[in-house]
Amino acid sequence: MNKKVEPTAGEMDEACARDAAFMQEALAQAALAAASGEVPVGAVVVKDGIIVGRGWNAPIGMHDPSAHAEIRALRDAGEKLSNYRLVGCDLYVTLEPCAMCAGAIMHARIRRVVFGARDPKTGACGSVVDLFAEQRLNHHTEVTGGVRADEAAKQLSGFFADRRRAANAN
Repeated sequence: MNKKVEPTAGEMDEACARDAAFMQEALAQAALAAASGEVPVGAVVVKDGIIVGRGWNAPIGMHDPSAHAEIRALRDAGEKLSNYRLVGCDLYVTLEPCAMCAGAIMHARIRRVVFGARDPKTGACGSVVDLFAEQRLNHHTEVTGGVRADEAAKQLSGFFADRRRAANAN
């Protein structure tokens, strides 16, 4: 008979600190997106405690509707690991993934998604739909939301406030 072993408080604190540190890396990627005039969303893929993929939003500059931060980070990790299956990898992203990104995450076999801010318009981790909870799908990714959510939301709201100010100045 298998026993479920609950993590100790120290192990949980260590996991939270690790999540916060990797989310900080995703926030840095989001800042690169903002500096390029893109919606500030950033992502990193982590395997065995090492970042193996990085990406930031670039659909405007790349003229590519699929150039979301998550997709770009998955592509980067796949290239570095020489595999389209990213088994044992975790994805950290500053904004709740959309349906397109959720599908790519599942196809890549990402073990765990950690996101910052919720997306009430297109979020596919429970805000609009929860694709990761759909039992009929063949891969199930663990999801943790709300990590450094305030910082991620502030980055997004600041970007859009700046755009509104610029539009009103014209």
